[in-house]
Amino acid sequence: MGQKIKRKTPYDVVTIFILFILAILFSFPLYWIITGSFKDAAAINAANPQWFPKNPNTDNFVRLLKNPALRWLFNSVFISVVAMGLTCISAAMGGYALAKKRFIGQKFLFTVFVCAMALPKQVVLIPLLKEMSFLGMHNTLWAVILPAVGWPFGVFLMKQFSETIPTEMLEAARIDGAGEANTFLTIVLPIVKPGIGALAIFTFITTWNDYFLQLIMLNSQKNLTISLGIAKLQSEMSNDFGMIMAGAALGAVPIILIFLLFQKYFTQGITMGAVKG
Repeated sequence: MGQKIKRKTPYDVVTIFILFILAILFSFPLYWIITGSFKDAAAINAANPQWFPKNPNTDNFVRLLKNPALRWLFNSVFISVVAMGLTCISAAMGGYALAKKRFIGQKFLFTVFVCAMALPKQVVLIPLLKEMSFLGMHNTLWAVILPAVGWPFGVFLMKQFSETIPTEMLEAARIDGAGEANTFLTIVLPIVKPGIGALAIFTFITTWNDYFLQLIMLNSQKNLTISLGIAKLQSEMSNDFGMIMAGAALGAVPIILIFLLFQKYFTQGITMGAVKG
């Protein structure tokens, strides 16, 4: 017997229509940036906007790449990918320890993480700057990566997912002689994988868009990120919107790719988080 097709109710139709309209509205700025990057100056500044470039060309990208745009893009990708990987590993281990281990000061330590989530980054920026300068990491990519790794939200998120791990499975693994490392790799990680996927997207986007920290920590031309590079283009070439849009379009590609790669885990993570008490 074939699977019954669920009939759409009027509520479903209205909801889908509203979501479709919202999707168009939210994606329009990205569409405008991408199409604008293929327009010349006359088309961009025309009184009647061209919704699609009549004479598309890649001159804006060619001129952009004469600047160290690829270096800026590499710096942004390196910072975001390394911070994402280190954050997911440290947060998964920390969240598992807080959820399934019993030790003195456990509740107090978790309270510290929760309170740290309420602190704006501007409050800890000066201590971070002094710390990175003391360690000799100021004006290096690691000055942006290391502060991102200690993200309290990541530990909080992974603790909530680790709470779903059956204690009986962990005890059975210990009876079978599995060590802590083996238990974590073979039992814990597969169960909390949706949470890691969601955290990976959050961390990548947050690190990528952390313009303020990058502005404070990075000074030299070779260490600029794509966000700082685009801002520099805006200050130096305020009327060259074509090249600015080309830089913005180039900077949007990694975020889109990361979301597409982790979309399944992100959806599962959000769903599990919604039903978790």
